[in-house]
Amino acid sequence: MRGGERVLEALAELFPSADIFTLVCDRLMLPSSLSRLQIRTSLLQNLPRSRQWYPYYLPLFPVATRRLDLRGYELVISSDAAIMKGVRTDANAVHVCYCHSPMRCLWSGYETYRQAAGPVARLALSAVRNHLCRWDYEAAQRVSYFVANSENVRNRIQKFYGRESAVVHPPVDTRRFASSPCTSERDGFFLTVSQLVPYKRIDLIVDTFNRCKRPLVIIGDGPERLKLERRAGKNIRFAGSVSQRGVVEAMQRCKAFVFAGEEDFGIVMAEAQACGTPVVALGKGGALEIVEDNLTGILFNEESVDSLLGALDQLDHTSFDAELIRASALRFTRQRFLDEFSDLVRQVVLHEKPVANISQSTAEWVTSA
Repeated sequence: MRGGERVLEALAELFPSADIFTLVCDRLMLPSSLSRLQIRTSLLQNLPRSRQWYPYYLPLFPVATRRLDLRGYELVISSDAAIMKGVRTDANAVHVCYCHSPMRCLWSGYETYRQAAGPVARLALSAVRNHLCRWDYEAAQRVSYFVANSENVRNRIQKFYGRESAVVHPPVDTRRFASSPCTSERDGFFLTVSQLVPYKRIDLIVDTFNRCKRPLVIIGDGPERLKLERRAGKNIRFAGSVSQRGVVEAMQRCKAFVFAGEEDFGIVMAEAQACGTPVVALGKGGALEIVEDNLTGILFNEESVDSLLGALDQLDHTSFDAELIRASALRFTRQRFLDEFSDLVRQVVLHEKPVANISQSTAEWVTSA
């Protein structure tokens, strides 16, 4: 249950009778809020070990997406970080795409993914990239309205698709992620919570903490885990997948939350701040919209061990107010997302021009549709 899944939960709350279409679904992992819904999967669902191997079926994504037939629906909302925006709809249907990012392995993160891949995967990605980029671009032109999850992604949508978009930040469960009475008595360890994939730059965090020898806990799992564990010193502990309650408790107890990748938005950083926890993050991408430097955390400038070490040293000499940090995170509440997105869809359906400022951080809506 990462940021994209939390957005889907909120959308399902707004539209409780809606059908859900997806490429692959692991029904055993669904929360109760989604398991009650009608969920239809693509042809990928029937392929060998599709729930684990679906990234390797990337060349089949376009045909699987196009075979998800949504004709007959007047309103289609896609929650998209890949190519779900390419589903078939009626010509007169309104298609609102909530975009987490243009597909990273094709566009902004292509070099990172290619360098981290093995020889066979690297060749395969290079071979299919041009075709998938063309397909994804053409699919983006059929979307009626784009909504970006951050100003960072808004810029990517403009750069790669030539489309304008509004910004509605994703929902943060600030009731569950909250300060506790023991927040002022924090333990000395640092924390990161992430899927263990190349673009998250957990390798940079591991190398930094190998050098400074400070205690670090890494929550999360993914294809990079074994390689990272071999790389890590004894001061670094890999906790694997942890319940949401366990994540909240770790965020409440840690000295600071550390994030070294360039995120689309970075909902996990906002969740940490909702717990009153300062965040040390790379000063690029979504972190610039979440972390206020020297006030709610520390931003470092370069993806390097020395830069991150400098930020950790700066953290030691900076005083933080847990209540102020949490107050900053309250900009991203779940109710705020529900209100803003439902208002946007209402205006789109009524053929009204969406309001210029959905929230203080939302850019003026200009549509090329």
